[in-house]
Amino acid sequence: MKGSRIRVSAWPIWAQAVLGLAAGAFGALAHAPLNFAPAITVPIMVMFLLLKAARSTRHAALLGLAIGVGYFAATLNWITEPFQVDAANTGWMAPFALVLLSLLLGLFWSVALALTKWCGGQLWVLVFGWAGAEILRAYLLTGFPWAAPPQALVGSLAGQALAFGGPHGLMLALLVVMALVFSVRWMWLQAAFLVVVLMPILLPPMADQSPLTDQTVRLVQPNAPQSEKWDPARIPIFINRQIDYTGAGPVPDLIVWPETALPYLAENAQPVFEVIADAARGAPVVLGIQRRSDGEYFNSLVTLDAAGQVTQTYDKHHLVPFGEYMPLPGLFRVLGIRALADRVDTGYTRGPGPQLLDMGPLGSALPLICYEVVFAHDVGGTSERPTFLMQLTNDAWFGTRSGPQQHLVQAQMRAIEQGLPLIRAANTGISAVIDPQGRVIASLGLNQAGYLDATLPAPSTPTFYSLTGDLPWVLLALAGLIASVLHRSRTRRTRPIDAPALGA
Repeated sequence: MKGSRIRVSAWPIWAQAVLGLAAGAFGALAHAPLNFAPAITVPIMVMFLLLKAARSTRHAALLGLAIGVGYFAATLNWITEPFQVDAANTGWMAPFALVLLSLLLGLFWSVALALTKWCGGQLWVLVFGWAGAEILRAYLLTGFPWAAPPQALVGSLAGQALAFGGPHGLMLALLVVMALVFSVRWMWLQAAFLVVVLMPILLPPMADQSPLTDQTVRLVQPNAPQSEKWDPARIPIFINRQIDYTGAGPVPDLIVWPETALPYLAENAQPVFEVIADAARGAPVVLGIQRRSDGEYFNSLVTLDAAGQVTQTYDKHHLVPFGEYMPLPGLFRVLGIRALADRVDTGYTRGPGPQLLDMGPLGSALPLICYEVVFAHDVGGTSERPTFLMQLTNDAWFGTRSGPQQHLVQAQMRAIEQGLPLIRAANTGISAVIDPQGRVIASLGLNQAGYLDATLPAPSTPTFYSLTGDLPWVLLALAGLIASVLHRSRTRRTRPIDAPALGA
């Protein structure tokens, strides 16, 4: 390994940057739909390698950006799909969206590598700095933690560690283990250690099958393509399809329709609510719908009783920037650009925050509308523990490639972290029932119209992460960074005058 470091150090900067781009893109193979989890080790090892090759802080920043851009551009290529729904008006934005998002997210990795070089180039500074950068990515500017490296581990034995450390604890553990492998001097021993590390990544979860309740949930999947969802000629087809699925077969204990399942505002939908309740034959129904209150619009869900009356309402609180609302709305209104997913000129207003819904014999549910399942800290944001998690989503926006599959993986992460079952009703798929170990026990595939009846799994005991959240890992990453900076300052004060600076 030492020889390879020397050779890479001798490469021109452009060649090192190409290596970073290629390694980052290779890491995308770890994510759905390919799910080749060992690939996630490649950008990490190359990041460590390029740290040693970087000759200055600026050089390190460029190399870190290259790895990040390659990784995020390849993993998040589905981000172009929403712009193709109305390609005539918004298709031109698609390449810019992918490039700008990849650059923005890549900057987090760039700063981590640059900070490490500035602190003297010590590998362990990068471990804490990179973990800290991922924490910031989950929170800063409303956050966007999609494609975090631990996301690749969900289907493996290693992914079960999410129950203890959540995404940030597992990220830190992954970096520590890979740093230990990288630090070994002999290549044969390094290869042996890497095999040992890969075993829990390759092995499936070994937990016993989760116990089941005696409650049956029905997930309704109408398969309404986004380009047809609001077409007046197609709307009756999709509504009737959902009503038919609601009234089919034995009566379940709960029926769940997807996000914005009805094209009306809630205050105008009472006649349809009554038809839905009649089809449900006494079973409670949860469905996604838009609503208006005091001149503001919300992306919401409602629960209907046996008479079709709204008994509970939840408003989505973690909205998608540029999708459901526009930052700096005055500026973008002048430019003639509006949010992609809103159906009104003003965009949506955020709801008050996480809340629990009383689902009667099934217990309490934490509702999550679409994108909200991406945020581990939001899912753990209620004072009382729910009985299960319930996601309503419209993944038709994400196309048919990697987006819907990766969104499902995010839901699996939240189930593992909280030790709770999760049910998700998706407009075009993938609707699924997930157990507290993150295993999909029943599902409806992409672009299938139908309904799924499945028994609700029982919750497991509270996990460590559900009790602590991100705080231990935030403190650990911060403490590691502070110690590293103090160590660098102490080293600079004691360095002889004629000694060269490590970061120069």
